[in-house]
Amino acid sequence: MSVMAAVGDVFRRARGRTLTAFRQGARNSSGGLRVPAGSILCRAAGREGWAWPRRGAECSEVVSGDEYQWKGPFYFIQGADPQFGLIKAWAVGNTGSGDDEWGEEIKLTEQAVQAINKLNPKPKFFVLCGDLIHGMPGVKAVFSGHYHRNAGGWYRGLEMVVSSAIGCQLGEDKHGLRVVLVTDEKIVHRYYSLDELSSQGLEKEMVDMLAKQN
Repeated sequence: MSVMAAVGDVFRRARGRTLTAFRQGARNSSGGLRVPAGSILCRAAGREGWAWPRRGAECSEVVSGDEYQWKGPFYFIQGADPQFGLIKAWAVGNTGSGDDEWGEEIKLTEQAVQAINKLNPKPKFFVLCGDLIHGMPGVKAVFSGHYHRNAGGWYRGLEMVVSSAIGCQLGEDKHGLRVVLVTDEKIVHRYYSLDELSSQGLEKEMVDMLAKQN
């Protein structure tokens, strides 16, 4: 993403410095950063300072000028602990097991989503905290990230899949996405580079498996 010349003078790039790197007048009347509407600030992993993103730069945090400035009161919704499986486990008095039924929690979670969607005005965002699930009935694979490289392994029949990043690569992998195909018999997955997925799409084997299921 190239830096627009019109806003280039607002920020004096200083690697490793804090927000004091902004020039005089770069803050608004309330003391917050004045980021031009439609512009973006980028902060690299492990650094404190914000900067206009350069071509090829990798950002761990991105702030839009439209969101960074104070525009008035807003509200958001916080939910906690849908914890699928706990209702039955608690009812049978065994929270270490008995968590193979999620039906009631799913209904309650759907009710929560429907209630939020009916609100007017709409909340700015919704954040869900706490435990998402209590047990994992029938789970064959767990997919995660954060490692910024592809990795994984097996534990007692459960596959752990770590997908590399869309952004910064800390290994030898390319920027990409993982496609996960779920059938009634198995889970098949493959990591594609962004260029590969854009130009070639899904490989024939996956397309054929989808066709058989449908």
